[in-house]
Amino acid sequence: MKTQNNLLGKYVDICTDFGWKLYFGPEQGKQNLISFLNSLFDGEKVIKDLDYRATERQAEREDGRKVIFDLYCTSEDNSHFIIEMQQLAQEFIKDRMVYYSSRLIHSLVPRGPRGNSYELPEVYLIGILDFSLQGSLPDKYYNDVLLCDKDSKEIFYDKLGYKLLCLPNFNKKGAEVKSTMDMWLYLFKHMNALNEMPKFLDKRVFRLIFELGAVSNLTVDDMRAYEWSLKDKRDAESIRITAERAALRQAQEGLQRGLEQGLQQGLQQGLEQGLQQGIEQGLEKGIEKTKYEVIRKLIIKHHWSSEAIADFAEVSLEFVQSVRAELETSKK
Repeated sequence: MKTQNNLLGKYVDICTDFGWKLYFGPEQGKQNLISFLNSLFDGEKVIKDLDYRATERQAEREDGRKVIFDLYCTSEDNSHFIIEMQQLAQEFIKDRMVYYSSRLIHSLVPRGPRGNSYELPEVYLIGILDFSLQGSLPDKYYNDVLLCDKDSKEIFYDKLGYKLLCLPNFNKKGAEVKSTMDMWLYLFKHMNALNEMPKFLDKRVFRLIFELGAVSNLTVDDMRAYEWSLKDKRDAESIRITAERAALRQAQEGLQRGLEQGLQQGLQQGLEQGLQQGIEQGLEKGIEKTKYEVIRKLIIKHHWSSEAIADFAEVSLEFVQSVRAELETSKK
């Protein structure tokens, strides 16, 4: 068993299905979840208690699609919280979050005459993402989303919110971690690599986390379940790395093909342009030389005036005068 513990680390990784339920599930993790949510809302609302609800939402039709949340809770003021941990990036992750919250909202509309008012409770989707959102800044690790007016930026509807944490974008070191939310983010990202509780963490908040998370305290069945959960996470990480490398290779191959095509096209265009310019320059020089000889003969043999020669040869008067001056100089 010690060998297994060494391989698995000292503490259970939070960002696994097993770890998520261990630290935040209904059996032992309620206080941890309350603490995490309060740090996330940071005074916007204060949660004193939570009730865990069924995570599966059945479709209304037989051929419909059911939804399963990672965690679904309600607070004492009837606010509803969907808490999702997502390991792999998805192209339509935002659509999925809107769909999940919409399914929950639809189920919360009162039935019968009471539903005529359409009054709804507050609904929040909290996402812990082990990837960066597409288009987000590299250092933006917290996205706090509400429905707002596009022009005035004023909040249009304050009973639906999305709070999304992007773990790869959180790069604070121990000395930079100050707020409780940053402490949670640090644990999400580094719990599996720690050997003890860091001194900068609030012991009152995180003591239970480290007590629950000790791998040495797991039962044989829990150890086996954690191993499978950790394998799933590593498989997901392997898929992510493979996809990133494949995308990088495709980009590099595309760049190489573009460079080769560009070079070939550039050479071809250069040859064509050079040939054309050579022909044009040759013609110009040939014509210029022919006109020069004609002008010399008109001056020497026929004694035409410079004006008449310029008009006949279709050259400038200055050019004729330069030829005449050259002939006079050669006589001397």
